[in-house]
Parts: sequence; C-alpha cells; structure tokens
Amino acid sequence: MTDRPRSRPLRTVAALAAVAVLAAAVLAVGGWLGWFSDPTISGAPEAPAEVEVVASGLAAPWDLAFLPDGTALVTERDSTRLLMVDQQGAVRELTRITDAVAGGEGGLLGVAVSPQHADDRWVYLYYTTATDNRIVRLRLAADGTAGTPEPVLTGIPRAATHNGGRLAFGPDGMLYAGTGDAGQRGAAQDPTNLAGKILRIAPDGTPPPDNPFPDSPVFSLGHRNVQGLGWDPDGQLYASEFGQNRHDELNLITPGGNYGWPEAEGIAELAQFVDPVATWSPRDASPSGLAFHQGRLWLACLRGQRLYRVNPDGTGAETLLRGDYGRLRHVAVAPDGTLWVLTSNRDGRGDPDAEDDRILRVTG
Repeated sequence: MTDRPRSRPLRTVAALAAVAVLAAAVLAVGGWLGWFSDPTISGAPEAPAEVEVVASGLAAPWDLAFLPDGTALVTERDSTRLLMVDQQGAVRELTRITDAVAGGEGGLLGVAVSPQHADDRWVYLYYTTATDNRIVRLRLAADGTAGTPEPVLTGIPRAATHNGGRLAFGPDGMLYAGTGDAGQRGAAQDPTNLAGKILRIAPDGTPPPDNPFPDSPVFSLGHRNVQGLGWDPDGQLYASEFGQNRHDELNLITPGGNYGWPEAEGIAELAQFVDPVATWSPRDASPSGLAFHQGRLWLACLRGQRLYRVNPDGTGAETLLRGDYGRLRHVAVAPDGTLWVLTSNRDGRGDPDAEDDRILRVTG
C-alpha cells in the first residue's frame, strides 16, 4: 500500500489562497506598493510662533480671502454664512447662501476674490447643493451688500465626504479649484469627470485654451481630496491632499499630471504617476489649507492639529502650534505679511466642548 501525501487542512489552503489573491492584487495595482513605504516627514522639530487671536465666536470657518482694502471674507461651512472680518477682528455677516446644503464635509466651502475686484467687484464661492458641488460668483456692492450668486461651473460630484472645495486665483489670473473624489474612487482617473481633480477656469467659467485637456476645466487628475492650493513666486502651483490610511501628500502640480489615486498613494515610483514631494501620516497631518510664505510652504492640519512649514522640495520641515489650538482648517497670507489661520473645532470632529472657532494671526 503506497503512502499518500497528507492533505493540507482546509483553513491553511484558504489562507494561502487569500495570500495569493492579495499578492496578485498588489502586483496588478503596482501603485499600492507606495502604501507600504514610510512617510517622508515624521517627528519634525518644533519651532516657536507668536499668536494673536484676531476674531472669535465662529463656527466651522472653512476658507478666507482678502479684499483689496485688507478686509477678509470668511466662509462658515455649516451655517453657510459669508462673513466680513476687518483687521481689528470685527465680524459682520455679509450674506447666507440659501441653496448651499450643509452636511458631513459639504456646505459653504471655498471663497476667492477676483484679481480685478476693485473694478469688477466679483467674489467667487464653492459650495455643496442638494445635487452637486458648484462654483458661483456674486458682486459686492459699494455699500457692502452682496448680490445674487450666478453659476460659473456646476456638476462637480458631491457626497458626504471628499468634496474638495478650495478656490484660489493663480498668478495667471485663472481660477483654480480643488475637488474630491466624492467617494467615486475611479472617477479620479477619468478625465471627463470633475471629481478628484484640480480644475482651472477663466473668471467666466470657460476652460482656457491652454488647458491640458481640450475644452475641459481639468488641470490635473488622480487626486483623492485636494483642499490646499498655493503658488511660489515663480508661478509654480503646489497642492495639499488628504490620503486614505497611510500618506497625506504635498504635490508639485504640472498641467495634465496624474497623481495616482486610487491606484497609488504616497511615493509609488511609477512612470505614469507624479510622486509627491513630501508625505505625512494622516494622524500627524491631514492637511487642509496651504500657503506659500517666506520661501516655504505652510500647511494647516486638521487631525494633526498643527501648522507645518516645509521647503518646496520637501526638506527642512518644522512644526508650529502643535495641539495648542486644536484642528486647523486653513492658512493664508494677510496683506500685512502675517499668516491668518482658521481653527476647526466646531466641525463635528473636533473638541465637542469647544465653545467657538477662531481666526489666529501667526508670526514665526
């Protein structure tokens, strides 16, 4: 009687099969190899900063932009209020966006001021409606009242999370918007879909003829959730992006560049994707706002509750305000050369006992 080889226990066979499937998936989607790499920035040394509270009594402020006279326009995500805040910190409600629908990460999000505001009086907003995310513009009258919003770009996918929302005019006079994948991961790789992109449009909403995709507002693709946009003095665009579990990103943006999501997160070293210049663990960062100031990029972080500054090549990172003021939503350069920082402790994920949110003036 010949001996038969012992059969493996079924659980062992199932485990080996699962490993084989996982390995095949990793090989098939090579970008996920980047997921296993370590963040490029961790344990950044702390640096001192001087902080002054400009204004308080806010609730989930999301974005700010400065008018030519130095007055700030500030959005509140959940109340859908557009506020005016002067340099002394006096706060006045300008208007409420009645068709903006708050919920989850949606609501009244980005604000940008026309570079020709002294002449055209336009202010641009990005917000969530019942059916989409959209960009509108309204005029500010000389008496400080706001006109009726006019749609500029509609049909940006919306969801409870990953709505993007940052708006900013670039040095080229074009309006840029960061969008999220709205939970449709594959849409980030589809150049015909506005989700998971950085968009670039003329002030009237039309795609500029030099955009990388003909007759399209898409400027770059393969993004998960872009909420920070900033330019260096040479006109180079950078963007901060929320990762999923392993890598938040700081990206140098090139026209038509593909930044990998959902096939890659972090540094994947794949020719078809653009790797970030720096990455962080989400627990240490979750960067929402971005500004270029004094030769460095500054990132306002939510979950990490800190303000980073880092060289454009991703070196020399330092940490400011670590845990001192809770979640930080945005950072912007004020006309006087200081930084204004928005806290976000009333956004549903911050300190439940927080009485209000604030605008901070930071020098460091």
